[in-house]
Amino acid sequence: MKNRLQERRAGLLLHPTSLPGYRNHGDLGSEACRFIDFLAACGFSVWQTLPLGPTHANASPYQCLSVHAGNPELISLDDLVVRGWLDEVGADTHAALVKARQGFTSRADQASREALLDFCQRHAFWLDDYALYQAIRREQQGASWYTWPEPLRNRDSSAITAFQTAHADDIEQACFEQFLFFVQWHALRDYAHQSGVALFGDIPIFVAHDSADVWAHRELFFIDAAGGLDVIAGVPPDYFSETGQRWGNPLYRWERLADDDFRWWLERFRSQLELFDIIRLDHFRGFEKYWEIPAQAETAVDGRWVEGPGAALFDRLAKEFGDLPLVAEDLGLITPEVDALRRKLELPGMKILQFAFDGGPDNPYLPHNHESLAVVYTGTHDNDTSLGWYRGLDAAGRRVVDDYLGLPSEPMPWPLIRAALASVAELAMLPMQDILALGSKHRMNVPGTAADNWLWRFDWARVDPQLIGRMQHLITLYGRARR
Repeated sequence: MKNRLQERRAGLLLHPTSLPGYRNHGDLGSEACRFIDFLAACGFSVWQTLPLGPTHANASPYQCLSVHAGNPELISLDDLVVRGWLDEVGADTHAALVKARQGFTSRADQASREALLDFCQRHAFWLDDYALYQAIRREQQGASWYTWPEPLRNRDSSAITAFQTAHADDIEQACFEQFLFFVQWHALRDYAHQSGVALFGDIPIFVAHDSADVWAHRELFFIDAAGGLDVIAGVPPDYFSETGQRWGNPLYRWERLADDDFRWWLERFRSQLELFDIIRLDHFRGFEKYWEIPAQAETAVDGRWVEGPGAALFDRLAKEFGDLPLVAEDLGLITPEVDALRRKLELPGMKILQFAFDGGPDNPYLPHNHESLAVVYTGTHDNDTSLGWYRGLDAAGRRVVDDYLGLPSEPMPWPLIRAALASVAELAMLPMQDILALGSKHRMNVPGTAADNWLWRFDWARVDPQLIGRMQHLITLYGRARR
């Protein structure tokens, strides 16, 4: 499996929900195009997002209702007005999308109607189950599938048929919303490509318990007869949490997946490769060994390591898709076995500069220890902003950072940004918060916490008029300008 990142590039990390706009989150409309214009003007050639799926109430993109679907909340309502399918933008997204479908039914041209039919046919391998799941979930007032009435929970054929007949409109609505999302995303991807910008996505290794995927494929997960869990996913104690992280996801029956020739994973990659040019594999170490936690445990401390699929899954993916543009998120407790698997697959790993300045000169995150087969970050969506991180260090910690970076005269986070761009790593990724020099209150997520995450947004008023020229200069200076 060859690495496709064959030239020095730089990019920005920003989830679409963080884009500006009049709604309470960003979307795939004009502000997304404006952001691509900004990327291109600065010299960036990669836009990295978090997973794009429909979320639960906590808005975490790492616990989605589907591994294939797009989040309907990201659909640009303004675009639907322009297309003539929606008369006006309302405050409620779902209500607006229902009206858009009515407008589509009465006013769409033949080409659009055929495009909808073609979309539903090509994506039936996941869309049929997802649309049915969403319709039942709505009828059940948002309840998780494992609390539904037993015939629906267990997909009894007569109960499913009766529901499909009674709620055909809701099922078709869910399909229509996915059509809109994919149409808008493809238009955005085309616009990005015309601007020389590649789209960088994210595949979480695990799937949310309450998801269409687990409901429709219970045989592939460790799920009991009532839909409950005896063991769950997470990670042991690390630099993010002293008690580890108890994620709560169901764990895979890898032997059963392998017996089916990894078809479920092939389908998952097929839908994501339609959306992205580069894909990050979140929690890559779980493919070598994963942390199994008793479901009744209050923390992740009392877990155990269990063998994952190793290279077998990736060999099957390579056979199906050829060379894949993957990046391994190899953070946390990385053993020689995990590193050997990544190197065997020739996948770039991740180097986080905020992790670099303790442990001495052998710390693998220090720039002098980087390798070209890597993606370097100042920080990720799980870190504090780089300015907030630096301010949070004690005086001795700041002296170490300043000394390593050459006692810079520039204020933070610019010395760290320069270090990332100067690294030999093929790709350098910067969170939007860092090039805006924002503090801790602007961080995206605090791992291990449930409240007040995934809400951050930026405003164009915060973008200094000199920023584009400054980034052009730095990206060119460190050999990361687009060719």
